[in-house]
Amino acid sequence: MRILLAVDDSRFSEAAVQAVIAHHRLQGLEVRVLHATEPPALLMAPEMAEYIPPREPEEVKALVARSADVLRSAGVNVTTAIIQGDPRIAIIDDAKAWDADLIVLGSRGRKGLERFLLGSVSEAVLRHAHCSVEIVRLPRQ
Repeated sequence: MRILLAVDDSRFSEAAVQAVIAHHRLQGLEVRVLHATEPPALLMAPEMAEYIPPREPEEVKALVARSADVLRSAGVNVTTAIIQGDPRIAIIDDAKAWDADLIVLGSRGRKGLERFLLGSVSEAVLRHAHCSVEIVRLPRQ
């Protein structure tokens, strides 16, 4: 099975990494850890952006490497990728090009006006992906 795991620098992505380990048969599993980002719009205040990427390329590489290391320590075959562009489009396009069987990503669980204004990466991926999508939510506190 080939899983594209989309990550960002959030606890939601950490939960998605753990869900891959807990919910999937690890033997023979191939996981592509992908970080897709675009700079926030110049006219948008930082607090309005859905995700503000790490500033330095080294931070982005470290982010992807942390997720990959957790998966490798569980015995998973892992590759990584960092892509510039709208995460909604980049995740969908990369999953198709890589021929993923499943896309796994975390959900922030936005509601109401915030969801309307900012959109939802997980919802866009769910609606437009060529393959199955697993959206991981954080456990209720």
